[in-house]
Amino acid sequence: METINNFEQLTNHLSQQGKRRNVAVVCAEDDSTQYAVARALEEGFINAIFVGCTDAVANSPLFKDKCEHICYVEADDRDEAAQKAVALVREGKADILMKGLINTDNLLHAVLNKETGILPKGNVLTHITASCIPGYPKMLFFTDAAVIPYPTHEQRVEQVRYVAKLCRDFGIEDPKLSLIHCSEKVGGKFFPFTERYAEIIASSKEGEFGPCIVDGPLDLKTSCCKESLLKKGIQSPIEGEADALIFPDIEAGNVFYKTITLFCQAETAGILAGTIAPVVLPSRSDSKICKYCSLALAAINA
Repeated sequence: METINNFEQLTNHLSQQGKRRNVAVVCAEDDSTQYAVARALEEGFINAIFVGCTDAVANSPLFKDKCEHICYVEADDRDEAAQKAVALVREGKADILMKGLINTDNLLHAVLNKETGILPKGNVLTHITASCIPGYPKMLFFTDAAVIPYPTHEQRVEQVRYVAKLCRDFGIEDPKLSLIHCSEKVGGKFFPFTERYAEIIASSKEGEFGPCIVDGPLDLKTSCCKESLLKKGIQSPIEGEADALIFPDIEAGNVFYKTITLFCQAETAGILAGTIAPVVLPSRSDSKICKYCSLALAAINA
């Protein structure tokens, strides 16, 4: 498949596949969630299962001509809606879980339930963002801006695994993943996690993560700017052309996310990975376009 370089190409790819993924949408009362789902229905890559707050959807003009690809599941309250939506995923009746107007904690409580949730034992729950940043020639993926405060080595290994797979879903045959630090030097005294970057790189070379190139520590500029890499005289197979960034902690990842969206007007999409199906868990401040792109991201990953 050809490499997907932006969200428009992603939508076109999904539409041309002619395959609809079933999406369990929890409490789709808000306008932005309804817009995202209606547009995805129009583009032809999802079926929608609205769980809870069904009157709000049934009365919306956005869905009047889309009844063929919509069904409803009633729920007495938001917690029951979350539980029923998660059950649809666990039973294989839904390929994607999407958050509407429900508190994140309430939805995650159902997702992470040890007996009835959708995070298999031993899996790591993490957040992956896909972004289109003006001035960067391709999509840039990164983790984790929302879930894991300070990843352990084992969690970072899984982040690399998930991101590498998602990049390949976009047609990137050998994605370049950069292990980010504030410099290119290992700093074991103050930054002990950098000492184990070498283990991740070695595992990558042995094929643990499938086809991909992993290197680090590298800072942001040497990861994404060939000129900066050359000026510093650094030899790296990333070559200043990173497809994905693995941030050291949530603080770095979240600041980067907020920076590119506020000051660079970057387009972004995000999903939770590690669950048996991707979860679209948008922030309250995310735009309707961001929610739509996140749904498309989940669809290609499902």
